Amino acid sequence: MVLDTYASSNPNQVHEDVLQKSRDACYKARDAFYSCLEKESGKKPTEIASVGLLYPKECSLSRTEFVKNCRSSWVKHFDREYCRNKRVQRLLDDGDERKGPMSLPQPYTFKPSPSS
Repeated sequence: MVLDTYASSNPNQVHEDVLQKSRDACYKARDAFYSCLEKESGKKPTEIASVGLLYPKECSLSRTEFVKNCRSSWVKHFDREYCRNKRVQRLLDDGDERKGPMSLPQPYTFKPSPSS
C-alpha cells in the first residue's frame, strides 16, 4: 500500500494530502462495494465478508478493492454499520403492526373513577 511505503520512508512527518487521498480511496471503494450489494440484492449471497456479512459473487471484485484500500478495522466497522442499518430497515419495513413506535393511551381516554 502506498501509505505503508510512505510511512516507512518518513516516520516523523505527516502529510495531510497523503492521508486525505488514502481516505478518499477507501470511501470510494466502500461506496462501490455497497452499491454493488444494493444492485445485486436479488442474487443469492455466496461469499462471506467480515462480521457475518454475505454478498453475491458479482461483488467480489469491488470487495477486493474495498479490502485493499481500507484498513481492516475500517472494513469491519463499515460492515457492522451496513448490517445494523439493514437490520433496522428490515424491522421498519416489516408488515407486522406491532413493530415501530408504540402509541400509548392518552389521559383523556380514561374516565375518572367516581369518588365515594
